[in-house]
Amino acid sequence: MTRSSLFRIWLPVLLFTSLGFLVMGYHPGAEDDGIYLAAIKADLNPSLFPHDAAFFQLQMRTSVFDTWMAAFIRGTGMPLPWAELLWQVLSILLLIRACWSIVSRLFEEAAARWAGVAMVAALFTLPVAGTALYIMDQHLHPRGLATAMVLFAVSRILAGKRWQAVPFAALAFVLHPLMGALGISFCCVLGLTMLESLPAWLRGLRERLSRSVAKELPKEIASPVAAFIPFGWVFSPPSESWLEALRSRHWFRLYQWTWYEWLGAIGPLLIFWFILRSAQRRGETLLARFAMAILLYGIFQQCVAMIILGPPALIGFSTFEPMRYLHLVYIFMVLVGGAYLGKYILKRKAWRWAVFLLAANGGMFASQRQLFADVPHLELPSTRSNNPWLQAFAWIKQNTPADAYFALDPNYMADPREDYHSFRALAERSALSDAIKDTSVVTKVPELGPVWRQQQLAQSGWSHFNLSDFERLKAEFGVNWVLISYPEQIGLYCRWHNGTLSVCQIP
Repeated sequence: MTRSSLFRIWLPVLLFTSLGFLVMGYHPGAEDDGIYLAAIKADLNPSLFPHDAAFFQLQMRTSVFDTWMAAFIRGTGMPLPWAELLWQVLSILLLIRACWSIVSRLFEEAAARWAGVAMVAALFTLPVAGTALYIMDQHLHPRGLATAMVLFAVSRILAGKRWQAVPFAALAFVLHPLMGALGISFCCVLGLTMLESLPAWLRGLRERLSRSVAKELPKEIASPVAAFIPFGWVFSPPSESWLEALRSRHWFRLYQWTWYEWLGAIGPLLIFWFILRSAQRRGETLLARFAMAILLYGIFQQCVAMIILGPPALIGFSTFEPMRYLHLVYIFMVLVGGAYLGKYILKRKAWRWAVFLLAANGGMFASQRQLFADVPHLELPSTRSNNPWLQAFAWIKQNTPADAYFALDPNYMADPREDYHSFRALAERSALSDAIKDTSVVTKVPELGPVWRQQQLAQSGWSHFNLSDFERLKAEFGVNWVLISYPEQIGLYCRWHNGTLSVCQIP
């Protein structure tokens, strides 16, 4: 690497990586990390989670992420919290660098390139329509690494080096099969649009798209390569427990989306149609082909989603979450939109850049502080939390046996002060199923449905539980510890409490 590229590219990449990390925040063990972090800890210490490992291990059977992270920790001797932080930062760095590689192929102006990258870094936590996704998560997630690999594959295709995209796409797939499959799908479409001699059907389609938005896809369009995990249960009649879990996930019910969620799905495709028309008029061939690839990919995937998420006979396929194709579309929309902003408005005016960076980053920082209001913005390994829930999780981790089996409010993640942190991932103890995150797991692992439903029924009416109810849980499931509100129930042997929660044993 030459000194020129060090100062011209890598220092700004590091700057926007740091800025994006600081604005987005860092919350290990929150939301989806309850699955991934627990799986890594179980790989490192098999004595953990003797009662409930299925609630994260079965979902991880299609990914190498947890075993790879465990191998990294064993090989380096790095403590898990610091390893997770390191790879979160590296995920952001790789994604920013990949975005730079793409935008540099599409725009010549330095202001356009860096504005595109700056926009992506600022909007990491932009919600992706109704899919329950952000561009980047506030914790280590295999989706972040997989997305970076997909973007590197896209940059290689734009550079005319298609075969170099293959290892990046393959790595994305083994890290996160769903996002990897969607990325491969887009790369196939982009590869076709980048051909110097386009097939006749594709030339005709490009001409039609340049005049108006296509009302329907031509019959000649071949499906991009799609990767499906061969789970036989998708063809079987769904169980009632699986349907119950599915009904709790809003993003599966496409035809019940609100109007603004539909706008969030269709709007980006209209934007790229305008970009296609504009780029063609200005003779920007590469940008026009890139926009056409996104438009084709989006139309195809939207049609697939509307077919899969409609008829009851195909409901088993809804677990593949087809609307999450929008994740890539949103990244490209933010990247190209930021580039246009830099090219035509920001240019080289320092005060305009200052206003832009302050508005974009300040607004997203404020929204994250509101979302995670009761924990530090950066939950670093050295940070001591004053959150009562995290204090309880920390005490349990240090002072209860590894085979302890807990019961706690199945809706504990929705508590206003809990901020969606996972008991399993942070307390490192087994627990009866919850009604929020475990529900998402059941949609992908239907064999857990009967167990999940049985435990949910046994915990119904939690707020009114007394000693006899806890004894019933112990007799039925073997639960021997509870995390309950303070002051605790009479008759329980309580070992610790703060002003909100008590940790107690069931006699």
